[in-house]
This record gives sequence, C-alpha cells and structure tokens, in this order.
Amino acid sequence: MSSLIMPLGPVMVDVQGTTLTTTERERLQHPLVGGVILFSRNFTDRAQLTALCAEINALRNPGLLIAVDHEGGRVQRFQSDGFTHLPPMQALGKFFEEDPEEAIIAAQAIGFILASELRACGVELSFTPVLDLDYGVSEVIGTRSFHRDPEIVTRLAESLIHGLNKAGMAACGKHFPGHGAVTVDSHVGVPVDDRHLNEILDDDVVPYRWLSGTLLPAVMPAHVIYPEVDHQPAGFSPQWLQRVLRRSLAYNGVIFSDDLSMEGASVAGSITQRAMAALGAGCDMVLVCNNPDSADELLSTLDYNMPEQGRERVQALKPNAFSMDWEELQEDEYYRYAQELRARHFSAPTA
Repeated sequence: MSSLIMPLGPVMVDVQGTTLTTTERERLQHPLVGGVILFSRNFTDRAQLTALCAEINALRNPGLLIAVDHEGGRVQRFQSDGFTHLPPMQALGKFFEEDPEEAIIAAQAIGFILASELRACGVELSFTPVLDLDYGVSEVIGTRSFHRDPEIVTRLAESLIHGLNKAGMAACGKHFPGHGAVTVDSHVGVPVDDRHLNEILDDDVVPYRWLSGTLLPAVMPAHVIYPEVDHQPAGFSPQWLQRVLRRSLAYNGVIFSDDLSMEGASVAGSITQRAMAALGAGCDMVLVCNNPDSADELLSTLDYNMPEQGRERVQALKPNAFSMDWEELQEDEYYRYAQELRARHFSAPTA
C-alpha cells in the first residue's frame, strides 16, 4: 500500500473495530483528518493492536497521530495481554501524603510503563495527565485526579510527564481550566461552574501555569461553562483559550477540543458549528468520537484551512525517537525497575 502524501488536518476521528473497513480507510485519507483516537473496542491483543496502528500509519505521509485515553485506574483502554494495570492517579496523591519523595519516583515509573507499553504497539499519544483538582464532588473525575492541592498535582504530574518523555511520548493536560469543582458529567450534561475567574486562576489553573511549555505540549479544555468568565464552555471560549491560556499563560502548545459528540458540547449547535466554534476559539484539533455519521457530516461540511502553526504543533507531538518492541521492553532495565516499584506500592488494581 502506498502512502498518500498529505499534511495533517484539524480533525481527529475514531474507528469502530479491530481492523479498518474500506469506508474508514477513505475517511482517514480525507484532508481534514489529522489523527485517530482508539478505544477498548479497537483492542483484542497486542499483535492485533500493533497491526491496526501499522495499518493506520501506512495510509498517509506523514502518518496520522494515533492517540488514546489511557490514564490508569478506570480509564485505561487496554488491560489484557500483558498491558500493566496502572493505578488511578489518586493513589499516587495518597502515596505522596505518606512519602513525597518516593511518590515522585513512583509517578515517573508509572508514566514510563504507560507510555512504553503503548509505544511498543504503535500508539503515539495518551491524553494524560488529568490536572483537575479533586474537590470530592465530581464523579466523572473522581480518582482520576492526583489530589486537591494544586502543588501536589503539579509535582506528581511533572514526574509522570518525565516518565512519558523517557519513553518518547508527549503529554496532554486536561481539562483546562478545571473540571473537578462541578458535579455534572460533561459526557451527559452541561456542567456550570459559578466561581470567579481569580478563584480558578489561583487554584485550578496553577498546574497549567507551572507545567506549560516543553513539559506540557498539549492541553484539552473542559466542556464546562464558567459564566463569570464566558457563556460558552471553555473549549469554545476565546476568553479562556486566547486571553487566559495563550496570552496570560503564554502557552504555545497544541489545544485539543474534548469530544464534540459529548452533551457538554451541544450548546454550540450542530457538529460543524461545534467544530467551527472550537477552532475559532483557538483549538488546533477537534475530536469527534463514537459517531461516524457526525464525523462524515463534519468532513463534508467543514470549510477550514488549518494554519501552518497548528500543523507544526500537532506534528511535533508525534514521537521522534524509536520505540522498543514488546520483547525488548521486557528486558529494559528501567522498565523492570518501574514494574518493581509499581508492584511494591500499587500491587492490586484500584478503581
């Protein structure tokens, strides 16, 4: 199969099964597509996942960015055939309260295991870490959050990111400016956070301020409305993405929208209106998941020329170092050390 030479586009889509259909190959070769997000349904075993990623990569040059939500705890798409059961990030936060120094070391080890196993199968990016603070009210965030204290969140996230980077994977912080203080799940509702801007900046935004730059080359905003700042959810808000993130925080990395098929995005209108609102607010790439009809509708109606700077940002997320295959990984000295740390401190999988 010869690769189609075409720059990356601003839309990330998904696929339905464990191999590509003819329709999906055609969709992935659309000039507006720039990435693919995988889910548990796309995985049966490592050999199949590796073959699927290779099949996706062979379609285009440069290859599409292959991503997944693989955080640990209950959000881990691949959990069998050798993939390590990773602890939820809250477990690292609790460990930090007992032994900060050892928790920092463990966070890097967890990040390395996470990224190296994905990369051994051809997955290039995980949408992690979650930087939301744990206010104890958000079920959808819950144990995905490191801690309530933004300094602890920052320190553990920084170490986890070093582990990702050690395996050649970039990081994506989410959900800017913070999803932890609302009870409504943006997958099924429209969360509203009534706090004032300064309160959010002094608390929830702290990890983004400290990590922005080379450590955090990608950010995903929340489908949460902060009416004291803007009537639109953060992912559709120039106030949040341009005034706060780009200008106040001087952030120059990729901004991904959260899934435009989620209920929290419905306030922006049709799928094309949602995409244009997100791109117009400052997102570089928009996600359309679990709805191939919506993806096709968007690809057939979106009139958008991706800025070259956006293409370069997204392209920079693709790993530029070779990855170990699975057998090489099992013999890697640091991987073995990381597994020993994980087993010592987080022996049983935790929800």
